[in-house]
Amino acid sequence: MKTGFVYNDIYLEHHQKGHPENKDRLISIVQGLERRGILKELVHINPRRATAQEVSLNHDPGYVQEVADFCSAGGGYLDPDTYTVPASYEVALHAVGGVLEGLDRLLKGELEAVFCAIRPPGHHAEYARAMGFCLFNNIAIGAHYLLKKGFERVFIVDFDAHHGNGTQRSFYEEDRVFYFSSHEYPFYPGTGSREERGAGKGYRFTHNEPLPAGAGDEEFERVYREVFPELFFDYSPQFLLVSAGYDAHRDDPLTYLNLSTQGSESSFQTSSMPEGYPCRCSLPLRAVTTLKPLRSASVLLLRRCWRHRCLARLNTIFFSLYPLSLWPTAFISFISSFWIQPSG
Repeated sequence: MKTGFVYNDIYLEHHQKGHPENKDRLISIVQGLERRGILKELVHINPRRATAQEVSLNHDPGYVQEVADFCSAGGGYLDPDTYTVPASYEVALHAVGGVLEGLDRLLKGELEAVFCAIRPPGHHAEYARAMGFCLFNNIAIGAHYLLKKGFERVFIVDFDAHHGNGTQRSFYEEDRVFYFSSHEYPFYPGTGSREERGAGKGYRFTHNEPLPAGAGDEEFERVYREVFPELFFDYSPQFLLVSAGYDAHRDDPLTYLNLSTQGSESSFQTSSMPEGYPCRCSLPLRAVTTLKPLRSASVLLLRRCWRHRCLARLNTIFFSLYPLSLWPTAFISFISSFWIQPSG
């Protein structure tokens, strides 16, 4: 199996020391892959520079230009959480371009899986607004790109502890993309109530499973064993996109959910690919505060996608609240599961 790895040092140029979303995560990832001898087994893919027109598949062209101008003027904060530096616009274009290049390689049949180690992240970014560390919504742009390529049914699963407000809003009135999210609620960013179900022709193609603080294995089991499969099979998607965030784990210090590692394995492997369903899968890793207790859940999830010759895109957001030495090992388990033949 050929697995691509999208990465370029340009992703390190979007950086602010001390901010939780910084370059150190990608540095440690690449170093860890090299130490384990995995990097040499992957097909390196240089991201292309996305055009402003491609970013505008999901964003207001005026907003895209605003980000460009803001960065060229020296950068700063676009909102209380989201910083930019002079290079951030170019880095963000290459993050989007990494996703699109990975999709192109997959759709051409050149590779069977693609892993994109890209930043800055994206699922909070809205049509004309930066938010939650995010400049451009990488997964939403990727979904729009698939629609433009002729896909008619794309299913997005987002199990980050924070609701993907930007992704939901991108497709709220669209029936060709189904958005499914489980998340802590009420919580940042304040969206994701059960009443938010889409509008117009997109009505019933948004489904939120808001979970109260303290929700754990039993609640997630219900969502991903009972609710998700029925919606997924009824929609009959051609492509599955997964915003894979593991900050619902009970050890995460920034959220208040109570999911165990065993519960992660049981619930999230179902969301990655219902058994026997023949569609392609993209897997972006969302906000992760600590990876160590989630190694096995991550491997299970990716191995299931591996069996379906998927695109795996990990949009990495690792918070520097734990020593960097704790999480590269789990990250290596993520990527090694692509090119090592799974048992069974």
